[in-house]
Amino acid sequence: MAQGSRRASTALHAYVLAHNPPLDPVQRELIDRTRTELPDHAPMQVAQEQGPLLAFLARLIGARRVVEVGTFTGLSTLFLAQALPPDGTLLACDVSEEWTAYGRTAWQEAGVADRIDLRIAPALQTLRALPAEPHVDLAFIDADKPGYLGYWEELVPRIRPGGLIVADNVCYGGEVLDPARASTEGAAIHAFNERVRADTRVESVFLEIADGLTLARRREE
Repeated sequence: MAQGSRRASTALHAYVLAHNPPLDPVQRELIDRTRTELPDHAPMQVAQEQGPLLAFLARLIGARRVVEVGTFTGLSTLFLAQALPPDGTLLACDVSEEWTAYGRTAWQEAGVADRIDLRIAPALQTLRALPAEPHVDLAFIDADKPGYLGYWEELVPRIRPGGLIVADNVCYGGEVLDPARASTEGAAIHAFNERVRADTRVESVFLEIADGLTLARRREE
């Protein structure tokens, strides 16, 4: 990419952010703390433009029961929990006490900690323990890439008709274009994308937002 194109891209991204809902103080502090205190891992945080989209989707479908696979420092969790009604619940799955501690602090400050059930355990274990019938309104997958297929297979039967599964990083930096040369993670995302596209239980769209988002709606039965 030419230097001028990079500048235009940066300016356009700033324009996009400026035309999205502004961050509240807790959201901004969590982003800044993650970038400052965990600089090597900060790219794992959802893109700033994705948070308002997740909240918008939750409100759009009237979500009351949300499952998140991969919490990191809890920014996506925060956006989703803030979009829920007071009696809504968000089950957050992660394996790191250290990283999710950042989220716990932010959720408390935002007044939504009572809506969040954080489970520190392998996500498949947590998902398999959920009731098998469709009862989840929205699920967000943003965790270890080789695990995506397993999470998908556990979540789809539990999503109520009309509910959504949102999956992050489905472009995986372009590695999905050539799975033969991709990393283990890139090849796993390629396989995940093919599974979603072929899955007749859902209708899905693939969006080039940040590193790619798939939105899949559970079909009416």
